[in-house]
Parts: sequence; structure tokens; C-alpha cells
Amino acid sequence: MARTNSRNTKGVRRQARAQGTSRKVNSARRKGQSILGRMLGMLPFTEEQLQKAFTVVILGVALLGLGWLAQVSGATAVAADRFAHVASNAGFKLRAVNVQGTQRMNEMLVHERAFGQRDLAMTRVDTEGLREELLQLPWVEDARVSRQLPDVLKVDIVERQPHAVLRKADRLMLIDPTGVELEPISRSDAAEYLLIEGPAAQGQVEALDALLDAAPALKGKVTGAEWVGNRRWNLTFDTGQRLALPQGEDRSAAALISFAQADGVHRLIGGEVASFDMRNPPRMYMHVPGRSEAQELSMQAQQQSGERGEET
Repeated sequence: MARTNSRNTKGVRRQARAQGTSRKVNSARRKGQSILGRMLGMLPFTEEQLQKAFTVVILGVALLGLGWLAQVSGATAVAADRFAHVASNAGFKLRAVNVQGTQRMNEMLVHERAFGQRDLAMTRVDTEGLREELLQLPWVEDARVSRQLPDVLKVDIVERQPHAVLRKADRLMLIDPTGVELEPISRSDAAEYLLIEGPAAQGQVEALDALLDAAPALKGKVTGAEWVGNRRWNLTFDTGQRLALPQGEDRSAAALISFAQADGVHRLIGGEVASFDMRNPPRMYMHVPGRSEAQELSMQAQQQSGERGEET
């Protein structure tokens, strides 16, 4: 009988301990749920809205997963091919290219690249890729490519503007205001443009424009510009006379302005002087054909004699 009682006592104790553990677990669970409930209650959403949001997130993740699986398995490409085939059969196939904005460049260059997309379904035409290809053409400053359904590709071209002629070792090249080469040009056709020459002159085109803008009265008379020693300009006027300027943007601009003022007073351009040297401003040395080098006059001396003549 004593053994039986001992076993019953141990069973009762184990049952009590189990019940105590269960109560602790339930209490902790209720406490956790209470904290979570309070945290959720602080959010500006209802429980129904939160459930909908969680549902959307779960569906989004599922769709991304399916899209990734489709891409890996090749299903996306198959679907795109199928769609392009259907569109082509329905008449949505590239058949014509409408080019606008070309005035000087050869329009066939645009057609050659655009019709590289020929017989493609309009859904397959790579408009951005074609635009990037067109931007590689010398005359094209910008381009816009768009589809005109069902079968036309529209190409709008912004051309570069011809600005001057660059003398190279073997040919003359038409260039734009930034120095970009556009196309070769004949000597006769080049006569209407400013001729630029000299090593590294191509990179100085914009600087030359700024220099000539400093003396607007002379700009239209300048027909040639030589970049000398990668540091300064020699300008040639339509009379064939040449002006040597000093180096440095500010000094050369100041010298050109001074020459323009002297020309306005003494009519230097078109006179007997063949060349002017202003490399050491404010003095200007002039060379007259037939006179020895020792007899060359300075502009300063000429101005002084002119002033004395006015006084008398």
C-alpha cells in the first residue's frame, strides 16, 4: 500500500508542475499579444487595412518570383516573340521612315540606319538604340525617334551648324562652332567660310569666336586665323593683310580692340601696310612692302606725328 501511495503522490506533483508551466506559457502569450496589440493600435491603420496591405505585399513578392522564374526559363522571351509575331501579322511592321530636320546632311545616312530595322514588328524596333546610333553621325547634334503606328518610324534630326573650315594636312574640313568635323569641303566652297589652321587649332574654335566678338567691326573682315605655337593667333583680313596678336585671352582681346580703334581712325585695313604686329602692345609695328626692316614704323610714332599735324 505504501508503494502505491508514493507513486500516486509523484504523479500528482508532475501534473501540478505541468499545469504551472502551462499557466506561465499562457500568461506570456497573453502578455505578448497585449504588447503587439498595443503597438498595432498605435499605427494609423485599421486591422482590416493592415490585412489588405500584407496581402498585397505577399502577392507582389509572389509575382516577382514568378517573373524571375519565367525569365530564367525563357518564358518571357517566348511570350515577347509571340506578341511580336501577332503584331507583325496584324500590320504593325516597319515599312516606312519619315525623316525631318535634315537640310545639309545626306538623308540617306538616316534611312540606312533606320531601315536596318526593316521587317521588324513595331514592338521590336529599338528606338533608343537607333537614336544612339544616329548621334554618331557627324552632322547630327540631336535626334528623336518615335513610332507612328501601324508601320511608320518618325525620325526628327537636329543638325549641327557649319561654322568654319579647318585646314588639315591632306584636306579641308567643314566644322561646327565647337570644332566638330562635319564633312570634307572643296576649296571653292570653302571660300565663304573662315579658314582656321595651325596645330591644335581645332580645339580653339570657341575661344577664337570669343576673341572676334570683342571687336565686332572687324569680325566680318577676318577671313583666316592661324593658331601659332599653341599660344596665340595670327588673323588674316579679306584684303590679305595679317595681324599678329599677343598670347593670352585678355591681352589678345585688348590688342584687337586697340587695332579696331586705330583702323577706325587711320583706315589701316585696305591701306599699303601688308602686316601689323601687336605682340608687344600697346605698340603696333607695321610692315610696308618695299621698305627695309629698319624703316618699319610703329603705330605709336604714327599717332604722334598725326597729333602734331593736327596741332599745326
